[in-house]
Amino acid sequence: MNIAERCICCDGDRLHRSPAVLMPFVANRVFGWEPVEITPDWGMQTLSLGMAYALCNSLQCEVCGALFLDMRFSDAEMDRLYSGYRGPEYTATRERFEPGYAARNNLLMERAAYLSQVEAIIAPYLAGPPHVLDWGGDTGLNTPFRDGAASVSVFDISGLATAEGVKPLTRADLARSDFDLVVCSNVLEHVPSPADLLDDIGAVMTSRTLLYLEVPLEAYVAENLGVENLATGKKHWHEHVNFFTETALRTLISRRGLVVVHLEVIETQIYGRLGRQFCVLCRRA
Repeated sequence: MNIAERCICCDGDRLHRSPAVLMPFVANRVFGWEPVEITPDWGMQTLSLGMAYALCNSLQCEVCGALFLDMRFSDAEMDRLYSGYRGPEYTATRERFEPGYAARNNLLMERAAYLSQVEAIIAPYLAGPPHVLDWGGDTGLNTPFRDGAASVSVFDISGLATAEGVKPLTRADLARSDFDLVVCSNVLEHVPSPADLLDDIGAVMTSRTLLYLEVPLEAYVAENLGVENLATGKKHWHEHVNFFTETALRTLISRRGLVVVHLEVIETQIYGRLGRQFCVLCRRA
């Protein structure tokens, strides 16, 4: 694990910093850490009694507004967090820390209803049924155009079996493939280096490849636009370790040699929860 000292989007070093906690499920999954109660029998002279959790910091860039966890997980730590994602062992562990998660997880087995909105945004920029790569697309359940594409492939670290008609690819496969559309939906908010991920995706794009990026406009960001320092109010971190503003997202995309051809925010209902999503179409510069 590394500790961030620069902005993950614009690479600036002017960062607000405020103490927070890493949620127990993530701390356990990544590091094997458990919350602990400091009780009188510990005999501590300077520590207050009560529950102790994994400490971290919230950071916000003063320039582009990106808000993020200071912990940047390594590849091995990301593998521990996302291997078997939403599978039986993952779900049982999360249910132990977050009662009720298993019931919510069952809803995630259904295709997201808002995908028709996404397809309507992308379709005008496609010449015909596309060859689609869903980068970080889990099983391919929610890959846009899954039922009408020329082909659908998924590149994902979870190792889960893919949905019917979806081909899993290895990293070696990517170099031998040609795609009309690359989808990276609800992934950038999870990864330790969004810039590196966009570089990896750019390497498999041609001049005609369209890239669709989707990330949440997190409620905490949307409800506090214009607040100078959001780090002070962000007291916990879970799987979403990066919160984006439009400025941060545009800056990140531009710095990785990509050009935004369309950006909009849509309102969604995802498994019973209302939310907003940044929907961005890009091409190589």
